[in-house]
Amino acid sequence: MEVLTTEGRDRLASHMSDVREQADERSEESMQTNLLVRNRWSAATLRVLSSMPSRSVGQQSRLEIISQCNIRSTQLRRYHRQTQDVSLSSRPSIRGYGIEADSEDVCEEETKRQELVNNLQSLSAGDRVRMLRATPLSLAEKTKLRKRVFSDKVGQSLLSSQVPCCSLLKRALYHILFGCLFIVSSLQLWQVALKRLGGRFGTGVLSYFLFIRTLLLFNVFLFLINGLFLVLPQAIHPPLHTPSSHRVTGLELFTGTGYLSNSVMFYGYYTNSTINTSCRPDEATAGTGCSTTSDPHMMAYNIPLAYFFTICITFFITGIVLVYSMSKSFGRSFRVFKSQGNLAIKVFCSWDFKVSKKMSVRLQSENITTQLKELLSEVKGGEEEKGRLSGMAVHLLAWSISLGSTFFCALGIHCFAKHMHLRRLEDVEGEVSLVHEARLLALPGVVSCGNLLLPGLFNLVSWMENFNSPIVRLYVSIFRNLLLKVSILGVLCYHWLGKIAAEPQQHGLQCWESFVGQELYRFLLVDFIFTVLYTVFGEFIWKLFSQGVLRRRRKPVFDIARNVLELIYGQTLTWLGVLFTPLLPAVQILKLLLLFHMKKSSLLVNCQASRKPWRASQMSTLFISLLCFPSFLGATVSVTYTIWTIKPSSGCGPFRNLPFMFHSGKQWAQELKSTNPKLAWLNWVHGCLVENPFFLFLMAGVFLMVIYVQTQILDGQRKIISLLQDQIENEGKDKKFLITRLQAVHEKRQYPLSPSSRPQPQGSEV
Repeated sequence: MEVLTTEGRDRLASHMSDVREQADERSEESMQTNLLVRNRWSAATLRVLSSMPSRSVGQQSRLEIISQCNIRSTQLRRYHRQTQDVSLSSRPSIRGYGIEADSEDVCEEETKRQELVNNLQSLSAGDRVRMLRATPLSLAEKTKLRKRVFSDKVGQSLLSSQVPCCSLLKRALYHILFGCLFIVSSLQLWQVALKRLGGRFGTGVLSYFLFIRTLLLFNVFLFLINGLFLVLPQAIHPPLHTPSSHRVTGLELFTGTGYLSNSVMFYGYYTNSTINTSCRPDEATAGTGCSTTSDPHMMAYNIPLAYFFTICITFFITGIVLVYSMSKSFGRSFRVFKSQGNLAIKVFCSWDFKVSKKMSVRLQSENITTQLKELLSEVKGGEEEKGRLSGMAVHLLAWSISLGSTFFCALGIHCFAKHMHLRRLEDVEGEVSLVHEARLLALPGVVSCGNLLLPGLFNLVSWMENFNSPIVRLYVSIFRNLLLKVSILGVLCYHWLGKIAAEPQQHGLQCWESFVGQELYRFLLVDFIFTVLYTVFGEFIWKLFSQGVLRRRRKPVFDIARNVLELIYGQTLTWLGVLFTPLLPAVQILKLLLLFHMKKSSLLVNCQASRKPWRASQMSTLFISLLCFPSFLGATVSVTYTIWTIKPSSGCGPFRNLPFMFHSGKQWAQELKSTNPKLAWLNWVHGCLVENPFFLFLMAGVFLMVIYVQTQILDGQRKIISLLQDQIENEGKDKKFLITRLQAVHEKRQYPLSPSSRPQPQGSEV
């Protein structure tokens, strides 16, 4: 038995020696590949490493923490005995100590812990709980201390029955505050629906629906300002209009003619009079008992002046909000974060543990999953390069097709608009019938057909180009659709302002402003009708064709470029029509509300997420930029051109018998100067700010300068952040270099006579 035991020990010893030899060989190989292997560090190197700030932060021993808590609990107990009052304990300071725990301090640590338990048991239940919460220990250590502190029956009774009233009150206030925050967050428009869409389809589709909400807020602002200061005063004091003999057919809701033309909807309904509300002398200060008479004590509301300044103020405030939103969006989207860092933050810090409902948990998990896929697609990255010559030929052909189709579409719309106005002149000379009214919808229908068909051609051309990156494909598609919309709107503005407004008598128009407003109203409605038809039938039929004929299990992908440019096109029509149709923002509000729910339902039924997930980090910035520069800037230029250079109609509207619309302000300033000479400075201010175009150019220059400075600041911040990240990486390399040199110096001192016997660090630099 002893022999067997001896043989077994020998075999075990030989086996262990083989294992050691293999381990030594592996360690030698690893030392050659890595210069910073821990087994090669000397005691001096380990001592230096342990004293480094990055190694010593947060490494304070439990003994020191318990000692500090023990001292604090003793002080609190003495203070409690002196004042007979329960005081709030503060968090014990753990800064300034560099003691590290050893195995020899276990007994001392246990003694300190027991002393701390004894001191805590002499305190009240509230002070015990606060002291344990403020102790910077792990949850396991806190749990052990809590069990020992509240192990006695007295402590358990204190914990269960003598909870301080202030703690209960604080807890109740916290619950009320969190409940209010939940209510406020739930009041945000479409919050649950947006979370669901973003979690299922990604940030690209989510940015489209967020853009709808942004446009809705802009139109609500326009509607409120126009309604309060323009529509409501004129509706309270309506003008005397001859009743229309036009037969009601129901088509007026689509054409804007008939009884709608003599309503607050259009420009021609508003008068150039002043609404005089008089008060008795004893009621002049109170502002009550007013009626419409000519009294010396009167409060006048000038309709032309209100019309002019309401339009100007709405455009001015909208421009400021757009510039602010764009600069803020630039700041959010161009933050420099590496995809790996975002991925780590998303993995470890994205879950909200306050979520308890199953619906909310599912939405949050879908959202995190989609965002992780998008971040992983950025990390994976890289586009496969194709042949240069063949790729350039395909791109050249695609752009030629896109630009050619856009040009011919704009040219066709221009020719068709001229033809339809000639037909309209013939209809004016004869009797007006239902066919003649329906013919007014021909031009909006042709334009909407072009907006519907050409984006499909652009998608086909993009499929020929075969972009590997979905972001590049989206940007190219947005730019091509933008060229189409800008070309169409440019042709229409030239037709309305350059032809009809310049020569209204030749076109048989007594009030060209109302006609342009009716045209914009028809364009907005017909565009919405075509959008509904495409959403209901186009996307649904394409899904059936893809799954039935092409035998694809996948549904089509949501076309972000087409839908976003349709929103920008509709909003541009609204801004163009505010001057001629003050209630056009109300129509746009209804359109956006219906469009959101319709697109959401169609997206959930007919579409699915892209096969290549991508993160739309700058989509919102791009949408706001497109809304600001081509859309709002073009509409502002057109409205400014109309107010300052085109003569208004002499038979309708608030600016009749005036050479230009902006002269309403000049006329008001002159009246003030004649009635009250002390207000003569208002005439000078109006001449400098309104009549002089230098002020408009100055404001535009200031806006552009603000945008430029903001982009430069953000670009500088991006460069600084990139430099700081490179510096952090270089700091790590410096640490490796210094540790390697420190190890080399120590080995040189340890083996001064036999340098060949010590291991040489490979790759070390001097």
